[in-house]
Amino acid sequence: MRLCAARKTCSSVLLAFVGVVVLCLPISGSNGSDTLPLEPEFSGTLIKRVNGRAYQVQVFVKGDRLRLEYKYAIRTELGFSAIEIIRPDLAEMWYVLPQRKELLVVSLAEDVLPIHPRLFGETSRTAVGDAEMVGRAAQLFEVHTDRHGHFERFYEWIDVETGIVLKLASQDRDWSFQYERVRISPQPSMYFEEPPGYQKRLSATDQRRGE
Repeated sequence: MRLCAARKTCSSVLLAFVGVVVLCLPISGSNGSDTLPLEPEFSGTLIKRVNGRAYQVQVFVKGDRLRLEYKYAIRTELGFSAIEIIRPDLAEMWYVLPQRKELLVVSLAEDVLPIHPRLFGETSRTAVGDAEMVGRAAQLFEVHTDRHGHFERFYEWIDVETGIVLKLASQDRDWSFQYERVRISPQPSMYFEEPPGYQKRLSATDQRRGE
């Protein structure tokens, strides 16, 4: 399960990081609820911290699609990859392997980097108050989750203008991510598509599951 270990230490993406969120859902807390934008498009520099170690990733987002470019390549079962493309519409994550001209295809993980506030396994959400993150107006929430019987508490900073998650920090372990820079702007569709001339290869782990 080397690929799973790599995702836990470097990514996801990451990083992360965190529940799969593919729809824009209302934020509900003790002070009411608001409807958030449906299709965010932005880029940013993200820092993830796990057990005292920090990892830097460049993130590109278009709707529910993500592209993660790692400062240091991560190890996969077919070699090192510095680019990960996340496609919730296909329930797949692709690791780009330029030396092989291949895409390593892995089933979508539950801990993929969240775009919208609602986390995987979320059971409750309470508004804490107004805040600021990355120089942007934000709302701070305390969120509780139950992931297959594993309970965890998070603090979550949500951008007021766009509704995207600017920072997420666990209260129960040394794990967090936050953007150091965010730029709201349209992203090229090609960032999230298969690179020309590449072949897809299904992860051996997923192949065994299907047998």
